[in-house]
Amino acid sequence: MSDQPQNDADASSGHVQRRSLLKGTAGILAAGMFPAVHAQEKIVLRYLGTAVNQDKAIAEKFKADTGIEIQYVAVTTDDVTKRAVTAPNSFDLLDSEYFSLKKIVPTGNLKGIDTKKIKNADKITTLFTKGEIGGKKVGDQGTAPKKVMYLEGEKSKKFATSPTQYMSLIPTVYNADTLGIRPDLIKRPITSWAELLNPEFKGKASILNIPSIGIMDAAMVVEAMGIYKYPDKGNMTKKEIDLTIKTLIEAKKAGQFRSLWKDFNESVNLMASGEVVIQSMWSPAVTAVRSKGIACTFQPLKEGYRAWAAGFGLPATLSGRKLDGAYEFINWFLDGWAGAYLNRQGYYSAVLETAKAQMEPYEWAYWMEGKPAEKDIKSPGGDLLHKAGGVRDGGSYEQRMGGIACWNALMDENTYMVQKWNEFVAA
Repeated sequence: MSDQPQNDADASSGHVQRRSLLKGTAGILAAGMFPAVHAQEKIVLRYLGTAVNQDKAIAEKFKADTGIEIQYVAVTTDDVTKRAVTAPNSFDLLDSEYFSLKKIVPTGNLKGIDTKKIKNADKITTLFTKGEIGGKKVGDQGTAPKKVMYLEGEKSKKFATSPTQYMSLIPTVYNADTLGIRPDLIKRPITSWAELLNPEFKGKASILNIPSIGIMDAAMVVEAMGIYKYPDKGNMTKKEIDLTIKTLIEAKKAGQFRSLWKDFNESVNLMASGEVVIQSMWSPAVTAVRSKGIACTFQPLKEGYRAWAAGFGLPATLSGRKLDGAYEFINWFLDGWAGAYLNRQGYYSAVLETAKAQMEPYEWAYWMEGKPAEKDIKSPGGDLLHKAGGVRDGGSYEQRMGGIACWNALMDENTYMVQKWNEFVAA
């Protein structure tokens, strides 16, 4: 096999020398010399997070680009937090939601991420660093990322009140969630969260059964129905929790809910089958229903969206080459390929500029600018999501993320809230 470069990029990135070196290393290994040196070259990063964000294609592309292997450790949202609090040595990269930080950071198990080592740190969206989109403030009820974005130092157990050199997490994916509907079965406009409990949809509605998120959707409904206005939907008092759960239990006993879903695929199946026509829904789940050729809308609502965000964190114990490898992964993730890949699934990426450079102009116009698709829009897997001429639900990035009403949160009364939520599930 020739060692001549296949193209200029090969030569400029030093692939020739690397291939020659590998041949030489292979010869040394065959002779039984220095196996420890070779073993040290391979970095494997244990990536703890939920299965939703653990994409095989991302791990494969990163390994192809860097030689570093990602080993996914998939657990539930709650278990991500538990592991971060009780077993920080069991992972090398943490993929956690921002609302979990109030539990994790005070333990000292998270290392402040040095933004001087993050090439695109200054290009991270202002939604995270300032709580703004296009220069305008967005709703910050709940755990808005800007409230927990910065730490006082690398080893700090406290959040900083203004930007510092150290970030708690580097954002990976985020979105603004709303209700999903089957427009072909509902056959009229849906404009309010209140519709989730409209008796018209008795037996055909669903809400997600993840307490800390489901109660926020329920609060959006309670407010939309004019029952009560919360000072902060993301941090309710016991009385407010009682009121919210009472409203849900009454609806459940009246037969409003076909199901309470916990799993992404469950929400897709309920909607695709037509058993449910209106429910709490995540954008990629709507995309999954559409890819089956079934009408499904991620419905913008006048009261706004419930937003969520996840980010990469580093355990305090990480050091040496694994720490270098983790920084390499975070830098690679912000460099564009992963961002474009996520944007094509209906998520949003942390650094818009680099993702844009990796997308076709017509894709960017559809996904991010709210413009009609010039060509058919396909998922990363090649499934047709929207025919040419279609427009993304909710419009542009600025319209959707600018319409945030509240963020996923961890309440001070979380233990009480979960207890009351379980009463609703059992009712």
